[in-house]
Amino acid sequence: MQNDLKRGAAHAIYAAAAFSITGVCVKAASASAPNEIVVFFRCLVSLLVLMPWALRQGADSLKSERVGGHLWRASFGVLAMYAFFYAIARLPLAEAMLLTYSTPLWVPFIAWAWIGERPPMIAFPAALLGLVGIAFIVKPGAAQIDSLAGIVGAASGILAGCAMVSIRRISDTEPAQRIVLYFMVMATAISAIPLLWAWQTPDLPTLGLLVCAGVTATVGQLNLTRAYAWAPAALVGPFTYTAVVFSALLAWWLWDEKLDGWSALGMLLVVATCVMVGWRRVPAAET
Repeated sequence: MQNDLKRGAAHAIYAAAAFSITGVCVKAASASAPNEIVVFFRCLVSLLVLMPWALRQGADSLKSERVGGHLWRASFGVLAMYAFFYAIARLPLAEAMLLTYSTPLWVPFIAWAWIGERPPMIAFPAALLGLVGIAFIVKPGAAQIDSLAGIVGAASGILAGCAMVSIRRISDTEPAQRIVLYFMVMATAISAIPLLWAWQTPDLPTLGLLVCAGVTATVGQLNLTRAYAWAPAALVGPFTYTAVVFSALLAWWLWDEKLDGWSALGMLLVVATCVMVGWRRVPAAET
């Protein structure tokens, strides 16, 4: 197993930068395109980007007897995307990014309920602190904040956690490449259904933003995969939160979005608790 933290961290930061650009493109495109269109193009463009690789693999390598598991993963992933993009359109970009990055808080409890993996004890106090942090960001009842968008953004993190646990359920027989490809095919098909009543042809600038969102999201996912291939997840994970920093800087530059003190405190709490939950002692052989 490869163990190069510098390379792993570099790929994690590249992924964070790409995901931040994806968030900017989604937020800008959402001003003129409904959520259904944004999600569909995000899935479709990623599928088109990955298709040449899939064709080179051959049909035999893509056969699966776990189609139901793939469908669960795709369904949760698409729902998470709808919730995430809804939040991006209505919240400051950094706050929306952080809410979906709260996934590590929920994964231990979802895995416990779904596949019987008991969470470590640290997950319980970490989850409580994380919920306090999310409350600081969402600010229920605050007039200047769209609380519904905040709640939906937090839900995107929970749904993404369900998608991650569903991956774990099928990863014993399904390689990562097959999981990614099945997800993009099924996600594109699922996200096409609402177009029957929500389709509207995007103008050229919006189409450019949607294509950019799909490409950068794919670049981000590939770099994230490489990051976890180069170094242990517990050491690489914290570097992914640079996406929140990049997003805050881009949103400040493009839209003069500024974080208030409560949101900044909430972000620190969520990031710290997610790192606590994700941290595992690295075996001596890996250090």
